[in-house]
Amino acid sequence: MASLRATRSKLFPLSRTFSSPLARSSPVRSPAFSSSAAANAARSTVNRWSHGVLWRSPFSLRPQIRAVAPFIEQFHRKIATSAGENPFKGNLTSLPKPGGGEFGKFYSLPSLKDPRIDRLPYSIRILLESAIRNCDNFQVTKEDVEKIIDWEKTAVKQVEIPFKPARVLLQDFTGVPAVVDLACMRDAMNRLGSDSNKINPLVPVDLVVDHSVQVDVARSENAVQANMELEFQRNKERFSFLKWGSTAFRNMLVVPPGSGIVHQVNLEYLGRVVFNNEGLLYPDSVVGTDSHTTMIDGLGVAGWGVGGIEAEAAMLGQPMSMVLPGVVGFKLSGKLRNGVTATDLVLTVTQILRKHGVVGKFVEFYGNGMGELSLADRATIANMSPEYGATMGFFPVDHVTLQYLKLTGRSDETVEMIESYLRANKLFVDYNEPQQDRAYSSYLELNLDEVEPCISGPKRPHDRVPLKEMKADWRACLDNKVGFKGFAIPKEAQGKVAKFDFHGQPAELKHGSVVIAAITSCTNTSNPSVMLGAGLVAKKAHDLGLKVKPWVKTSLAPGSGVVTKYLIQSGLQKYLNEQGFNIVGFGCTTCIGNSGDLDQSVSAAISENDIVASAVLSGNRNFEGRVHPLTRANYLASPPLVVAYALAGTVDIDFEKEPLGTGKDGKNVYLRDIWPSTEEIAQTVQSSVLPDMFRKTYESITKGNPMWNELQVPAEKLYSWDPNSTYIHEPPYFKDMTMDPPGPHGVKDAYCLLNFGDSITTDHISPAGNINKDSPAAQYLVQRGVERKDFNSYGSRRGNDEVMSRGTFANIRIVNKLLNGEVGPKTVHVPTGEKLFVFDAAERYKAAGHATIVLAGAEYGSGSSRDWAAKGPMLLGVKAVISKSFERIHRSNLVGMGIIPLCFKSGEDADTLGLTGHERYTIDLPNKISEIKPGQDVTVTTDNGKSFTCTARFDTEVELEYFNHGGILPYVIRNLINKQ
Repeated sequence: MASLRATRSKLFPLSRTFSSPLARSSPVRSPAFSSSAAANAARSTVNRWSHGVLWRSPFSLRPQIRAVAPFIEQFHRKIATSAGENPFKGNLTSLPKPGGGEFGKFYSLPSLKDPRIDRLPYSIRILLESAIRNCDNFQVTKEDVEKIIDWEKTAVKQVEIPFKPARVLLQDFTGVPAVVDLACMRDAMNRLGSDSNKINPLVPVDLVVDHSVQVDVARSENAVQANMELEFQRNKERFSFLKWGSTAFRNMLVVPPGSGIVHQVNLEYLGRVVFNNEGLLYPDSVVGTDSHTTMIDGLGVAGWGVGGIEAEAAMLGQPMSMVLPGVVGFKLSGKLRNGVTATDLVLTVTQILRKHGVVGKFVEFYGNGMGELSLADRATIANMSPEYGATMGFFPVDHVTLQYLKLTGRSDETVEMIESYLRANKLFVDYNEPQQDRAYSSYLELNLDEVEPCISGPKRPHDRVPLKEMKADWRACLDNKVGFKGFAIPKEAQGKVAKFDFHGQPAELKHGSVVIAAITSCTNTSNPSVMLGAGLVAKKAHDLGLKVKPWVKTSLAPGSGVVTKYLIQSGLQKYLNEQGFNIVGFGCTTCIGNSGDLDQSVSAAISENDIVASAVLSGNRNFEGRVHPLTRANYLASPPLVVAYALAGTVDIDFEKEPLGTGKDGKNVYLRDIWPSTEEIAQTVQSSVLPDMFRKTYESITKGNPMWNELQVPAEKLYSWDPNSTYIHEPPYFKDMTMDPPGPHGVKDAYCLLNFGDSITTDHISPAGNINKDSPAAQYLVQRGVERKDFNSYGSRRGNDEVMSRGTFANIRIVNKLLNGEVGPKTVHVPTGEKLFVFDAAERYKAAGHATIVLAGAEYGSGSSRDWAAKGPMLLGVKAVISKSFERIHRSNLVGMGIIPLCFKSGEDADTLGLTGHERYTIDLPNKISEIKPGQDVTVTTDNGKSFTCTARFDTEVELEYFNHGGILPYVIRNLINKQ
C-alpha cells in the first residue's frame, strides 16, 4: 500500500509536495498527448461523438460547441507545468488506415514487450491502458502501472490503483441530486472566496431523463401522451433545473424525457467503444450513478455503477481510487435449448455467481459459447452485475460486437477504426484464431444447454425458481415463516377468495393473483429476442381466444423508440395492445417503483382481505415495497413469461400440467400452445430489426419534444434557490465549511438508531417509490400546501434534502429488531422507550446532542447505487454503520459522506455478541489520520461493559483522505481552492 504522503501527492496534483523521484527529475513540459481529464474534455468539446451521427441538440449542446473554456485551458496549463512528462510517451504508436493515412495514435500495450500482459484478462488490460495513457507521476505513477501489469501477484494483495474513466453517465433520479450538489459546491466556492466556475465537469457527462415517468394510464392507446403530460406536470421544476444544468455546466448533455432507458440509450447510441479525440485513440470507459451502468459491459466498454458523490468527483477531474480487483473467468459452452430465453440465462448466471461470491470483483466471460449469444443477450447478463454482486460482468469486443455496432447505425468507418485499434492493442477477441490462455483469479463454467426456463422471487432477484417447480415453491412460500421465501399464511386462510366488483363485472383475487404484469426495465427491453417473443406469445394467445383479465394492470415500457419501431414492423404490437400491453412510456416505470396506482377496487380487495397479491415484471429488482406497496410477492421473468402469467392471472400454477385458460373452441390452452420456438423468434428478429430504425430514432431523439423545448431556464451560472420549492432545495453540506479539514472522528456514547438483520437494501434505506400519506415526508409536503395527488415519488424529490432525510429508512416493509417483529418505518427512542418514526427519533437524538449508529447483518446496502442511502443517514446524525458485510457502492458512499463503515469479525454479529441495540456505543478511532490504516482493527465498547473488535472498512488511503475532510465533496472543494 502506498504511503499516505504518496497518496496525497496523487490527490493534490498541483501542490508543491512531490513524492516520486521521477516527478522531481522529469522535465517540466506538456507531454505530446496529455491525457489529463482536462485535456480530454478540451478535445471532446469539438469531437463529442465517435459514431457517425453527430448529436447536436440546440438546447443541450449549446455550451459544448463553444470555444474551449478559459478555465479548462488554464487548468490544462497548470497540469502541464506541474506534472512530469508521461514516461510512456515513447509508446505512442501510429494506427494506419488501410487506404493510407492514419486513424490516429495510441498508447501501445504490445510495445511494452512484457509477456505478463498476454496473460492479463481483457478487463484488466483496459485499466492498464488507462494508467499508461494518464501516467504523469502525479495522479498516476509508474508504480501504479507496474501494479496492474503484475496483476496476477498484486490483485491478491488488495493494492490500490487510480482510474480515470473516459466519461460519466447519469439518470435523472441520481442526476438531479448530482446537479444540486454541483450548484451547491459553486455557492461554497463563492463563500470561501474562490472561483465558482471551477465547478465544471472536465470529462463528458451524459444525463438521460428516464426515471420520472409513472404508469398512471395503462391499457390505453393514448397512454404514452397521457403519462408524459402527467410526468411534466409533476416534474416541471426538476426538468427545468436539469435543463438549467445543461446550459450552466460545460460538457454536460441532457437527453430529454420520453427518449428511453438510460442504459439502452447508452448501449445503442452513447457507447463509443473506442474514443478518437483529435487523433488520440483509447478505449471507452464509463462510471454511472445507476448500478446497471454495467449493461454497457456487454458492448466491451468497461463500465460500472458508483455513488453519485463519487461520480461528481470523477466529473471534476479526480482520479477514482479503487482496489485492483480479482477477475472471475466464466466460461460459456454449448447453446441455449429451444424456448429458453436470455432472461432464463441471466437468472441462472446470477444464482451461480451469488453462490460463488463475486462482490468487488470483475467477471469476464469467454469460451466457445460466446458465439451463440447475441450482443443483446450479453448486455442482459452484464446488466444484472449488481444482482450477482460483481463490479462488472465483462464481454470483450469480438465479431458479434462489431456486427451490433453496424446494426445500431454506427458508420462503417467508425467500426473499422474500432476493430483496427482494438486488434492493434490486444483488446480484441477473435474466436476464429487459437486462444491464448489468460489468468483468472478463479474459474466457473456453464453449459448453456443446461439452462432451463425460470423466474426469480418472490422478494430477491437471486432467488431463482425453475418454472416447473414454481407452483410447489409458491405453496411453500405461503407456509414458510415471514422472510425472503415466506409469508406465513395460515393453512385455513390459503384458499381465501376475495370477490369484488370491477367496473360492473364480477372479479376475484386469491393469494398469488397477478395484479401487475409489466414488460419494463433496462435488463430486457434492449433485447429484441425477448421483446418480439412476448409479441408472439400475445399473438398466439389472441389466435386461440385467450385474453388477460381487465383488472390486471398490464404495461409495456420500451427502452427506446427502436423497440416500438420493430414491434410495429413485425405486426406484433397490435396483439400486445389487445392483451393490455399498450406502450405506457419510455422509461424504467415499474422496475423503479413507478407502477402507478392500482384500480381502487383492486386495492380495496387486497387490503380488506389481506391478500398476498403478485406482480410479475421483466425487471431486475423485486425487493419488498419496491414495485408497489400492495404487491407482497414480486417475480422477475422474461417478457414472454410476463404475458403468460398475465393470461393465467396467478403465479399459483404449474404451466406443464395446468392450462392458462379456455380457448374460443372450448379447449384448454397450455403454455406450450402459445410459446414460440427459438427459430421462429430468430426469423422475426431478422426481418424486423433494421439498422435504419436506430439511425432515425437517434436523429429525432435529440430534437426533444414540445414540452421539454418550451421550458424556460435562466442563464445565470449560480443557481437561484427558491426557498418555497419542494423539489429543489439547497442542502446543508457546506454550510459551516472552512478550509481546515475537520479530521477523523470516533464516536462516543452513541445510541443505536436501528438494528437490522441481513440484506437491508438501499430500497429499505432510501425508498424510490410512493410517499406514504402518513409519513414524515408527507407531513412536510402537506405543511407546504402540496396535495396528496401531487406528492410524486421519493425518487423524483431527491433534489430536496428536507424530503429525503424524512424519507430515510421509510420503507413500509423494513424490519427493525428494536420493534420486536413489527414491520414498518419506525424505531424505538431508547432513552424514553417511545416508538417513533425514524426521522422523528433521529431529530430527538440530534436535539439532545447524541450521535447515533446503525447495526446490520450481511449485504448491507445491496441494490441500487443510491447516494441518498448515504446522504440520508448522515443528515439524520448517523456516525457509523456496523454490519457483517457491505455492498460495494454503498460502503463507498458511506465513506463519501463521512460515515464510518465497520465490519464485525468473521463469525460474529450483533446477535452472537449479545447486542440488543439498547446499549450506547463508543468507537475508538485515532484522532490523527496518519494513525489510521485501511482495514485496521477498531475497538467498540458499550456502556454495559461489552467490548468487541471490528474492521474499519476504509479500503484505500484515498478513502481515508475523504474521511479526514468530512466527505468526498468537501475534499474536492478544498483541493480545487488549493490549486489556485
